[in-house]
Amino acid sequence: MDGRYRENVKAGQQVDVVKKQDQGTGHLTDGVVDRILTKSAYHPHGIKVRLSSGVVGRIKKIYK
Repeated sequence: MDGRYRENVKAGQQVDVVKKQDQGTGHLTDGVVDRILTKSAYHPHGIKVRLSSGVVGRIKKIYK
């Protein structure tokens, strides 16, 4: 699924996100979506979410 579309993102999903400070390296952090922070239906760099661990980042991969 494409993490750039809000309709594909649901709370409780397992995802990989890139944190703001990791954008240069592309280092991904995995976790479970706690809250969706992006209000728009689409974002070219990925929908911004808060993970259950408290990490905030943009979705790069959604696990089914």
